[in-house]
Amino acid sequence: MRSLEQFLADYGVSHQNHVNQWVHIVCVPAIFFATLGLFWLIPIGNWLGLSGQAAYWVNGATVFGALSMLVYLKLAVWVFAMMAAWFALSFWGVTAIYNAGLPLGWISLAIFVVAWIGQFIGHKIEGKKPSFLDDLVFLLIGPIFVSVEFAHKLGLKKS
Repeated sequence: MRSLEQFLADYGVSHQNHVNQWVHIVCVPAIFFATLGLFWLIPIGNWLGLSGQAAYWVNGATVFGALSMLVYLKLAVWVFAMMAAWFALSFWGVTAIYNAGLPLGWISLAIFVVAWIGQFIGHKIEGKKPSFLDDLVFLLIGPIFVSVEFAHKLGLKKS
């Protein structure tokens, strides 16, 4: 597996335009959240015959999260910690929508579609195709890149 620095450098090649960077800063978290919302509806716990809280928490989103965290830990401990925060905030939002009885699937699908349209507009402005078209692992790198880029834009991290 490539190093974190290699992934970020490769991802950055198609994310040089400031408009595209800001589009990603907005749309990547939205896609992340929406994906988890859609995956939440995959009832893996029920399929495994679990009941109660176990069935509630063992779903596509939590299984995806656990597997993703292994990749993030391999990249760097700080990435693991940061992405744990992304997952925690997203799970909080997803469970709030779900437990309120709101249509989590439709809300997540709407966010997902609108955010991906934004992403493709950003890449049209950039003039380069999205990185994940070459390697699906870049779908996991996007949130890291966005976090680092946002820190740069806020002046929290120097280049």
